[in-house]
Amino acid sequence: MKYTESHEWVDVDEDNIATVGITDHAQQQLSDIVYVELPETGDSVSAKESFMTIESVKAASDIYAPVSGEITEVNSALEDAPETINQSPEKDGWLVKIKLNNPQELDGLLNEEGYNKLNS
Repeated sequence: MKYTESHEWVDVDEDNIATVGITDHAQQQLSDIVYVELPETGDSVSAKESFMTIESVKAASDIYAPVSGEITEVNSALEDAPETINQSPEKDGWLVKIKLNNPQELDGLLNEEGYNKLNS
């Protein structure tokens, strides 16, 4: 997995499809998540650009694309159960899948050690 400074994670498979979510640290900061505004399948996203919103009892938070590409799938289960992000932020609480336009963008992301240092 790779991470952003804005607390998103990305896990890329061999077909250059990136699964994206928010980190455990991010969900803890947000506390109880009550609403997720998911993008549409087929939408194009650009790295470091806001592409969706998560709302918690504390605040609304923009989510930034860690990579550029086309959204191939959204986790529609989150519409009825946004709390899944709190329960399993780096597994069942994934947000979207993105077909990468530029795999080299991954080189600019943090590894787990770098992300943990950022938040310690």
